[in-house]
Amino acid sequence: MCTVTFLPHNKGYYITSSRDEHIARPSAIIPALYEHNNMCLLYPKDAKANGTWIACTQTGNVAVLLNGAFEKHIPAPPYRKSRGLVLIDIIAHLSPQLYFIGMDLDHIEPFTLVLFISGNLFEARWDGEKKYFIQLDSSKPYIWSSVTLYSPAVARQRQQWFDEWLTATDNPTADAVINFHRFAGKGDVANSVLMNRTDQLLTFSITGVVLTDEAASMRHFDVINNTLTSRSLPLETLIN
Repeated sequence: MCTVTFLPHNKGYYITSSRDEHIARPSAIIPALYEHNNMCLLYPKDAKANGTWIACTQTGNVAVLLNGAFEKHIPAPPYRKSRGLVLIDIIAHLSPQLYFIGMDLDHIEPFTLVLFISGNLFEARWDGEKKYFIQLDSSKPYIWSSVTLYSPAVARQRQQWFDEWLTATDNPTADAVINFHRFAGKGDVANSVLMNRTDQLLTFSITGVVLTDEAASMRHFDVINNTLTSRSLPLETLIN
């Protein structure tokens, strides 16, 4: 939930998230199918709060969470609901963007959502007081870094790594995107895309969604346990 990339390719889109957490956080439950609001969702589950940081639906919509909005905030718990559960509420709606605009986010911790809805890319932010919602150009690649962990200078440096990687990589594959999330950086492990801060705060996993006209495929690489899980969701499929 702390580094996200979006990349169109010749058959669809790659949407990938690196999840950075404190070492005390339990490992996530591997991606599985769940039903919410009569919608079939595919996502890895946070074993502590039961939410998620990345999910795709039977209709080909995708939501990805980053902590914080525009700048690092001071947490003020207790919060009414976890951001990972808010993500599920939004992406399980038939019109996620309209649901976000109309929903009550009072006493919810600030967040950023990357939403890919019906072929359109949106950025939805909640700063604790106000919502912000913009449409982006889905024909272009993007990278986001969580403001709670990475300073503006580090975010700019990561943007440069992403731009250099795009220039050097013709027709990136899903594997190539995962490898960017694993290996991009200049030796500063505290701020590399696969980060580690004194073995206390580190990248737990990398989860990538590959969207085509036929299916949403999710690959979940558990960095801690060095395991890879894959699961596909044919579009418009319902849970029996």
